[in-house]
Amino acid sequence: MQEKQLFCFGHGYTCDYLGHALAEEGGWTVSGTTRDPDKRTALQARDIKTYLFDFDTPLPDPIYMLRNVTHIVISTPPTDNGDPTFIAHAHDIVGLPNLEWIGYLSTTGSYGDRDGGWVDEGSYPRPSTKRGSRRLKAEEQWMSLFYSHNVPVHIFRLAGIYGPGRSALDSVRSGVARRIDKPGHAFSRTHVEDIVQVLKTSMENPKAGEIYNVCDDMPAPSHEVIDYACQLLGIESPPLMPFDMVDLAPITQSFYADNKRIRNDKIKEDLGIVLKYPDYKQGLQGCLDAEGYAKENAER
Repeated sequence: MQEKQLFCFGHGYTCDYLGHALAEEGGWTVSGTTRDPDKRTALQARDIKTYLFDFDTPLPDPIYMLRNVTHIVISTPPTDNGDPTFIAHAHDIVGLPNLEWIGYLSTTGSYGDRDGGWVDEGSYPRPSTKRGSRRLKAEEQWMSLFYSHNVPVHIFRLAGIYGPGRSALDSVRSGVARRIDKPGHAFSRTHVEDIVQVLKTSMENPKAGEIYNVCDDMPAPSHEVIDYACQLLGIESPPLMPFDMVDLAPITQSFYADNKRIRNDKIKEDLGIVLKYPDYKQGLQGCLDAEGYAKENAER
């Protein structure tokens, strides 16, 4: 069997988990990009060929670097001009001879504010924040390659990503967690391992041009998640604070500006996904279990 090659534009938290999962399967090589020289050094030390890339630093020889790539994940953050990977290298990607699948990691922010209502992939996107507008523009850029050149593009609209080392458990431990009460408001979220199984299943069953919501079954207020994390850690929960009384950073305010609940039926029906962590309670327990497993192995 010919080896598959994954290239991640923006080799961050999710791509790292995906790369680990593919390495365990065998038959894959993984390479990618980062904007951070120190992170590049760390990834190279793990035998992940990594290149520096951003708006000011395109790949120096993309035809050579991407020549045998079969799968591409794009998670580079867009600006008002759109996605830097598209702007710098769309024309190179169109010509790749072995390309089977592209996954663009977007956000459910593309849907905008729905006053707490439910949305699915058939809901017309109408972003209400700058972040959501940028992601929607990037989605449209990548989908244009599917429509014009039949490039196998798939869009994944991810809810709030969490997992080991990046969850409410960590914000509680660090002392920065706040329980903010905005009545009627809920967030959808998704565990990184469930994102990985969706991406892997899509790679195995490509359906170019499709859009998938990736989230769990249980949208919930953030203060409930913080409270449950405190319960797991045996720590007293911080006091519940009315939203109007809290001074929030602009990016946090933007998260609270959107209020919607995300349906995930399509990943279950089209891809046969059975979520490993269908709600935040199981997800946080999974994070805690993963920490214990890592500690046990480190002590051996």
